[in-house]
Amino acid sequence: MFPEFRDKITELKTSDHHFTRLFDQHNALDQKIRNMEASITPATHEEIETMKKEKLAIKDHLYAILKKA
Repeated sequence: MFPEFRDKITELKTSDHHFTRLFDQHNALDQKIRNMEASITPATHEEIETMKKEKLAIKDHLYAILKKA
């Protein structure tokens, strides 16, 4: 995610607890969605779509933080 900001992500993960929490939350949602899509974890299509929207909102927020930093 955001390869052009790789150094800034590393820096923020060590200095900004809010960024780190959002980053970890995004990764956790990504893994849950993958498990649901692979039928490892049962879920409805609506649940998966809701999680994807939440993940996208977090990603947008992370991008905003990166652009500002």
